[in-house]
Amino acid sequence: MIFENIEETTTQLERCGYISSPEIATVVFLAGATGKPLLVEGPAGVGKTELAKTAARALGRELIRLQCYEGIDEAKALYEWEYAKQLLYTQMLKEKIRDIFSVEDTLAAAVEKIAAQENAFFSEHFIQPRPLLKAITAPEPVVLLIDEIDKSDPEFEAFLLELLSDYQISIPELGTKTARHIPFVVLTSNSTREMSDTLKRRCLYLYIDYPTPEREMEIVARKFPGIDKRFVEKIVNVVTDIRSLDLKKKPCISETLDWTRSLLALRTMEIPLELIVGTLNVLCKHRSDLEKTRDHFLAKGQGVRRGPQGKIDTSP
Repeated sequence: MIFENIEETTTQLERCGYISSPEIATVVFLAGATGKPLLVEGPAGVGKTELAKTAARALGRELIRLQCYEGIDEAKALYEWEYAKQLLYTQMLKEKIRDIFSVEDTLAAAVEKIAAQENAFFSEHFIQPRPLLKAITAPEPVVLLIDEIDKSDPEFEAFLLELLSDYQISIPELGTKTARHIPFVVLTSNSTREMSDTLKRRCLYLYIDYPTPEREMEIVARKFPGIDKRFVEKIVNVVTDIRSLDLKKKPCISETLDWTRSLLALRTMEIPLELIVGTLNVLCKHRSDLEKTRDHFLAKGQGVRRGPQGKIDTSP
């Protein structure tokens, strides 16, 4: 199954809980229609990984996820040899090898016969497949999520090029494995480093930024059915205000949802200044961001006093 058109893409993503924009729906549709990988960049927490998960649900496909990190290599992403299993197999073959030596007239003939069985030691029976090999050999079409590719090394990025261009993988002992079904590939990046032009050339590109207030309100309303619309508007207005500050990490959609969940747990439908300041830990994840945001909101209150270096004085 693939998406039939852009309208169906939008409908299917929304049915599975993802509020997409026309740009997102268009690129997702084209990725499925052309069979090209999709590189999704943007700040952390704006819904890049969730887009891949939702696409898998919408398409009715298994999601296979490769989580990237610094130092990830071919063995962790592709396959590992089960050496213990190979050793056990070798022990079992000792008797067979003795039989070969006993029936052959010369040592050369015995060695040649044993060498002919070399593939038995390097076969798929001794391979533990990792995400990339699982996606290539899957009996049904899958969605392959290569998450946070920017955290990997450039060497690993280069290793992926064969997969992204030809949907095949070379294994020295077994040869080239070509995909039984072309997977729907999504790569995500938080832009901690620039991806190479070579990789970008093989992909369709999508940048997901922080949502507009209107789209964010729609997302919150969808995640919390029955929530008061005016309450949602107040929540999004506060988060939008915080994002206007110069912070190390601006609150993303996931923080907005966490804050909404926290406010509902506090059983409040109002968001006074004291409550905003008291719950900023849900929205801000760096000490400097927390202090700057607290000062920003306290400065909005009346009777603000400032101490040395212009710091807000919150003492009685």
